[in-house]
Amino acid sequence: MMVTISGVEKGSRAQRAGVRPGDVLVSMNGRGIRDVLDYRFFETERELRLELLRAGEPYTVELVKPRYASLGLEFDSYLMDRQRSCRNNCVFCFIDQLPKGMRETLYFKDDDDRLSFLFGNYITLTNIDDAEIDRILEMHISPINISVHTMDPELRCKMMNNRFAGESLRHLYRLAQGGARLNCQIVLCPGLNDGAALEHSLSALCQLGEALQSVACVPVGLTRYREGLYPLTPFDRDSAQKALAVIEGWGDKMKADAGARKVFASDELYLLAGRELPPVEFYEDFPQIENGVGMLRDLEEGFLWALEDMEPFAGQRRVVIPTGECGFEFLNKMLDGLRKKCDNIRIDLIPVRNHFFGGTVNVTGLLTGQDICAQLADRPLGGELLIAGNMLRAGEDIFLDDMTLEELSRRLGLPARRVGGSGEDLLCAILGREQPAHTGYNPYEGSWEHR
Repeated sequence: MMVTISGVEKGSRAQRAGVRPGDVLVSMNGRGIRDVLDYRFFETERELRLELLRAGEPYTVELVKPRYASLGLEFDSYLMDRQRSCRNNCVFCFIDQLPKGMRETLYFKDDDDRLSFLFGNYITLTNIDDAEIDRILEMHISPINISVHTMDPELRCKMMNNRFAGESLRHLYRLAQGGARLNCQIVLCPGLNDGAALEHSLSALCQLGEALQSVACVPVGLTRYREGLYPLTPFDRDSAQKALAVIEGWGDKMKADAGARKVFASDELYLLAGRELPPVEFYEDFPQIENGVGMLRDLEEGFLWALEDMEPFAGQRRVVIPTGECGFEFLNKMLDGLRKKCDNIRIDLIPVRNHFFGGTVNVTGLLTGQDICAQLADRPLGGELLIAGNMLRAGEDIFLDDMTLEELSRRLGLPARRVGGSGEDLLCAILGREQPAHTGYNPYEGSWEHR
């Protein structure tokens, strides 16, 4: 496969070597370039021989550069290839439960191992072959995030509506044997893959040994748009408690046998069960925080540390913070520490019911502008509106229903601010101060990022 170069960074090594936009990259050190993984892998070499085409005529560029230094080439798409779509029709798929009329990109079901490595997306292993597994192992790509759901091949075929879903588990074992680290996800559906099926799955995953980095068990999310879909029931208090007993039992076993818990339940499952969230040290290095595992405890920890170091606040301040119903009580209790320390700061934390999606959807990250607007419009508001960044599209101040943060601010008559995902970010926003700059991956800003 060959890829067309759309741009060449000014002053880069590629420009100095004479490469131009419009040239076609054929190979690097004799290896064909299929996509961004090939390009990034071979770009790290110190000595490079590029085979290119210009107006159909071949030419060669040879250069020497520091190892891992960038060439400076740009391409039309980040992947340098078409995004791979999902071949499954999972009974719990959230995209199948979306209402009509949303932006087209939200309906695309991705299942792309390259996005797993680059952005942390989860893949099912049902649309890749042995050659792709060979490439992953050759490039030492790790960790790999895998949507497992069940380790029972027959049940996996049923849940994913794909007759190859069970067979594709062989890729998971090959990755483990090849030295890849695996983060696994199980979307729990009551009556399908919980109970004895969950026991089986966690037993099989834990047998992967050191290759298994973590397992996150998250409850299925059900919207009101499920007409004609597989009949699923939501978790209630009792079923959530039973699921937690299994998950924590295996986590305790792994902690005793391997020195690391590895098996975790999402915060939402604890809240559904009416259970107190585990302490912050329970989550070790937070391997599945992007899956809502320990997210609230991590937020609280950062907030309390920042609160302890906070300088005295002078003047008056009022903020309005809409949040999902799921974590309202936890967040309200957390904010009481600031309320007690600063009685000159008024914090209106408002739980917002998700009418847009309906069903059992009650997390903050899936709130829409129209629900916030409708439920806050008749309230006596004042000060500044603080919006969690995971409600908004990455890099853009746009909610899932395409309402902009500016429009919401205008409708409610309040200035609005996007808040980062850390506890320090939240405290700074409440105080009206600039939020600290962050480097690296912010799990709270990752929602819908590739859409």
